[in-house]
Amino acid sequence: MMGRRLQWLGLAVLAGAMTWGAVPAAPAAADDDPWPEIAAVAFNGRTLADGSGLLSVEMPARAEDAAIVPVTMRTTLPQGDTRTLRSLTLVIDQNPSPVAATFKVGAGVTMIATRVRVNSYSNVHAVAELSDGKLYVVKTYVKASGGCSAPMANSADDKTALGQMRLRQFVMPAAGPATASHEAQIMIRHPNNSGLQRDQVSLLYIPLFIVRKLRVWQGDQLLLEMDGGISISENPNIRFSYVPNGASTFRAEAEDTEGHVFKAEWPAEAT
Repeated sequence: MMGRRLQWLGLAVLAGAMTWGAVPAAPAAADDDPWPEIAAVAFNGRTLADGSGLLSVEMPARAEDAAIVPVTMRTTLPQGDTRTLRSLTLVIDQNPSPVAATFKVGAGVTMIATRVRVNSYSNVHAVAELSDGKLYVVKTYVKASGGCSAPMANSADDKTALGQMRLRQFVMPAAGPATASHEAQIMIRHPNNSGLQRDQVSLLYIPLFIVRKLRVWQGDQLLLEMDGGISISENPNIRFSYVPNGASTFRAEAEDTEGHVFKAEWPAEAT
């Protein structure tokens, strides 16, 4: 799976470090560019073409909070271009496990937005696979530090809400007919512990505990499948575009690294 080799290699290294109590390595020097090696491993040596004009990645130039940095990836195919999006991969170059997430998408999904942890000043790459079978890449730069080790906002002891999911549906003002693009947002209650955070009392590392998989369906149509990593922020929230297909329900299924499976279903709002 595209991006998964590097992502889970990084998670294994982190898990080992936490088991032995090792201090994570310092971020790479500013003049070191890890991207060529990341790209070669994550995308199996495939060619990455310049995605300018086809793809965008949007983030604040300087993050207000390195633990919850907003990021939006969208395809911007020219009018008349018949290609469609197959997947989007988000890479935060200087993070301990650089591949933040890979999203396989269904028909009509052209935008994905979420919140991520950024560990140090870094280039951020978005890689799209289109229906022509080729990969396209764009990048931006964000100034932030300490996001992967930042303390959790909510108590780790509160397990009562673990895995609770909510769905919000948005009818865009300029959406027009029901066949036009709409947006939805799924929110999951989960600490998404990165493995780099310390317990504020014991000062021991909190074990890795993240949402590793998320699937969202519109009726029987799979809209979105996420393979997630440590860079996705606490209480993951994913916003995405879609085209209504007439189905009466949305449903979602998530799985975390401890094997918990969470499921939910919601009525589709009239469009």
